Amino acid sequence: MKLDFLEKYDFFTGVPDSLLNPLCSYLYHRFGISSHHIVAANEGNAVGLAAGYHLATGKVPVVYLQNSGEGNIINPVASLMNDRVYGIPCLFIIGWRGEPGVHDEPQHVYQGMVTCKLLEDMDIAYFIVGRDTAQDALAEQLAKFEALFAQGKQAALVVRKGALEYDGLKLHYENAYPLTREEIVQRVAAAAGKDVIVSTTGKASRELFEYRAATGDTHARDFLTVGSMGHASSIALAVALYQPGRRVWCLDGDGAALMHLGALPVIASRQPANLIHVLINNQCHETVGGMPTVANVADLPALARASGYKTVLRAENAAQLDAALEALKTAPCPAFLEVMSNSGARADLGRPTTSAMENKQHFMEYLQKNNE
Repeated sequence: MKLDFLEKYDFFTGVPDSLLNPLCSYLYHRFGISSHHIVAANEGNAVGLAAGYHLATGKVPVVYLQNSGEGNIINPVASLMNDRVYGIPCLFIIGWRGEPGVHDEPQHVYQGMVTCKLLEDMDIAYFIVGRDTAQDALAEQLAKFEALFAQGKQAALVVRKGALEYDGLKLHYENAYPLTREEIVQRVAAAAGKDVIVSTTGKASRELFEYRAATGDTHARDFLTVGSMGHASSIALAVALYQPGRRVWCLDGDGAALMHLGALPVIASRQPANLIHVLINNQCHETVGGMPTVANVADLPALARASGYKTVLRAENAAQLDAALEALKTAPCPAFLEVMSNSGARADLGRPTTSAMENKQHFMEYLQKNNE
């Protein structure tokens, strides 16, 4: 499916998705990051931006997201956009991860099953776009959507894997920092020793799993947060509070942390004396295609300091990282360490060979066994 049909729209916002990589590349090369295209912190944030655009211009905004983000749009769609409230039109473009009958990772399976039902529950009309969808069929559907937009309603294109095409340059974001995320993960895991680690969704958890396998170490000390982007630090906080006798490390990412930034002051408010929050900042949503985040301009250590973390450190290279990890052995907690990383990952990076349920069980057993 060509993306020519989007030329009539001039405001886009959302959170990147691997199924929508052609769309993200199209937007990046058409608008860059600008007033016409804003990469949102989370999907609810995107809905708010879309509403503001409509109020200012009277035009229809476009919000793109992975279907895992549907939960984040429910409140602003139901209480702001719905035609029983303000009646704000919007076109959603949703990547359908976990489509029934299509193999995907465990965190997408249930979400894929309820993707269309959630749209129905939110009174959002939808049209499924696949590889074989004809351009004239899409044009006919979009014309029907225009009638809904005139009534203050919303509509969605649910995009199957491989459905979109873009002939231009593929989105590619780079920075000049020397460390890879995988090197950072390995150094942090080595420094953590026998402590437990809660790692964020995406490639960081995959790299942690492979590091344990390569060193012959157990996976039981790691909780791999394969879904629920942005919530790893909250999980780590509760583990730290209820396991006060052990040190807990959180391996976070810039895109994930930005998605639910309010977790920082919540963590600091509880002053866990055993929590170390390591944020790996590669300034982009690398796992889902490389769209830049605002972490290239935001001062995340300053946010952590203002939130009330007792120790705040930053590292840009291996020597600085090693020094910071050494300092963290005796530093007051909660502690926050931002480590700058370049973008990209090994092409042959694997995935965990154990299930999410097995990861949970092994982690809980480890905590219980070593807490007796």
